[in-house]
Amino acid sequence: MSDDKKSANLPTRSTGKDVDDFLAKVAALPARRAGVRGRLMFALDATASREPTWDRACQIQGEMFVQADALGGLDVQLAYYRGFGEFRVTKWIGNASDLVRHMTGVRCLGGHTQIRKILKYAAKESRKRKVDALVFIGDCIEEDADELCHLAGELGLVGVPAFVFHEGGEPIAARIFQQIAKLSGGAYCPFNAASAQQLKELLSAVAVYAAGGRRALEDFGKKHGGAVLQLTHQVKA
Repeated sequence: MSDDKKSANLPTRSTGKDVDDFLAKVAALPARRAGVRGRLMFALDATASREPTWDRACQIQGEMFVQADALGGLDVQLAYYRGFGEFRVTKWIGNASDLVRHMTGVRCLGGHTQIRKILKYAAKESRKRKVDALVFIGDCIEEDADELCHLAGELGLVGVPAFVFHEGGEPIAARIFQQIAKLSGGAYCPFNAASAQQLKELLSAVAVYAAGGRRALEDFGKKHGGAVLQLTHQVKA
């Protein structure tokens, strides 16, 4: 991890504008297809730089599907990269407990980022059978920005919005992540330990949307309030 990445000047939490922009993007998504089980691809950076926060992230990322799982309408595919060119995906998972089991079995290994593999795979998978959303959680980028943006545009063409959650706030990565989200039709939101609860709620909002559409998201907002409730107001509007 570079010295720039460790800078003390990095943001400590998502700003109000970050959250508002994220919620507006989710609210603008087209309505889910009635009667079709949702599919969400959940992709993670499992390189060494994320090891200090991996266990906490596993807990958050497992809990985020509990509400969606209760709807009985969400399948999740876990994808991650680590080490020397290692990129893995699981089968499509239909319940939260199996997802948590897979995630807790992953350990971080040093290596370069492989975000392009995630974007290419998500587009390919959605061409075979519709993927409703891609969630990506990572902290840095070590790849060609133009190539990543091109692949993000292809995701947009096949209708897979990428919701990028950026840990740590490294400024160069932030700019590229924002472009990936924009070109795919998704949204970007930074986070760290100070905004863990907010992260869980926003991730849950995406999962609930993928599982049950806008009506399910509205019910979820009434129950949880806060940032998610702001989202349901925008959906109504």
